[in-house]
Amino acid sequence: MAAHTLIAGLGNPGPRYRDTRHNFGFMAVDALLESGSARELSLGKDGVLHALRLPGVEGEVLVLKPMTFMNLSGRAVAHALRYYKLTVEDLVVVHDELDLPLGRMRMKKGGGLAGHNGLKSIAAETGSQDFVRLRLGIGRPEGKMDVAAYVLQDFSSQEEAAVRAVLPAAAAALRLYLGKGLETAMREAGAFQPAP
Repeated sequence: MAAHTLIAGLGNPGPRYRDTRHNFGFMAVDALLESGSARELSLGKDGVLHALRLPGVEGEVLVLKPMTFMNLSGRAVAHALRYYKLTVEDLVVVHDELDLPLGRMRMKKGGGLAGHNGLKSIAAETGSQDFVRLRLGIGRPEGKMDVAAYVLQDFSSQEEAAVRAVLPAAAAALRLYLGKGLETAMREAGAFQPAP
């Protein structure tokens, strides 16, 4: 199997973290997996890996959910890249983003790590920050709330409608990236706004 892209959605494993803001990346790649036909591959305990076929996209795409906890995400990502002979040029990371409001997303290549421990780990393990990211806004906590506590909270019931709108749009942006390239996907992702 010659896959051409690795899409890594970031999050923390286990039911306790399933609906937290920090798991937005996991949720988005799950939505992507549901939009095609996927088969599970073995990556050991470091991650859950699927080979995915999507309508209109040639060949198979690898979709990874690291199971190493956020701060060690890079271990699973680097392992999968090495094993499938891919480089950071072939990597897309899907993650939660404090600097965007909930309901907005942006796609870009390279850039800073914005204090995100999953991104820091991937940059450390791969030796590069020059990968494509799909950033899913979660907004910043109100008042003096600690950011670490905020990202590990479940989305509130008021936020659920926005989350449900973002997930299929995020999957669509990833399919666009695979089918039409970065420029088109960046435009579409940046233009997305959930209905008020």
